Amino acid sequence: MNQIVFLSIAVLVSIGILAAVLLYFVAQKFKVYEDPMIAVVAELLPGANCGGCGFAGCRNFAETIVKNNGLNGKACPAGGTPVNEKIAQLFGGEVSATAPKKLILKCNGSCENAPIKTHYNSIASCAFANMTTAGESACMYGCLGCGDCTKACKFGALKINAETGLPIVDAEKCVACGACVNTCPRKLLSLVSQTEQGIVWVACANKERGVEAKKNCSAACIGCMKCVKTCENAAIKVTDNLALINENCIACHKCEEACPAKAIHSLIS
Repeated sequence: MNQIVFLSIAVLVSIGILAAVLLYFVAQKFKVYEDPMIAVVAELLPGANCGGCGFAGCRNFAETIVKNNGLNGKACPAGGTPVNEKIAQLFGGEVSATAPKKLILKCNGSCENAPIKTHYNSIASCAFANMTTAGESACMYGCLGCGDCTKACKFGALKINAETGLPIVDAEKCVACGACVNTCPRKLLSLVSQTEQGIVWVACANKERGVEAKKNCSAACIGCMKCVKTCENAAIKVTDNLALINENCIACHKCEEACPAKAIHSLIS
């Protein structure tokens, strides 16, 4: 009986040793080498995985940085200049200065300007609402107010204003990652570079004719051309009944003052 027990133990131990040896050689054969610098860079990144850098999370961005031996024109918007400078120093490079970007909303269809005409009572999602309805204000170009952008923001920089029904931005918390921009089904959020003069934009995306646009929103751009005639720098063009401001803008605010619909907004530096 003792011999049988001893033999069983011996067989089990032998199998265990053989399995361990096989596992060791298999692990050595198929092991994947990872540059230790990836872990160093990943530790410097904020870990927000917001996608603002254009990659699938911070780890993927760290791998790309190490592979390319530096940032090479890329940047981590969530970490900002301090993080990007630390990463650049690891590879003996520098971070070029860029104008800070600010988040703007190309819609002013508040509850006051665009009164509710129908009630939406379904899935609380802008993406879903956009497929099924023109919105409670009946404007097929305006903000739907379901808050997909606020849910996409991992920094708590966006919230829906209860009075206006529109998202508002906390400039102190916004890192310009672009997650909200990519989430909005109507592309009403945009990141623009802030110049020394400031930012001027058309807070409307409605491409209907003025009369039709005004039916649903009193603050809609009516394509009247007054802004174009007022601008002395050829910075405004009306296309498809909608005014668009280009890079020639010097933020003189003359167009903002001339707009009868108050559809042009500005942010002063």
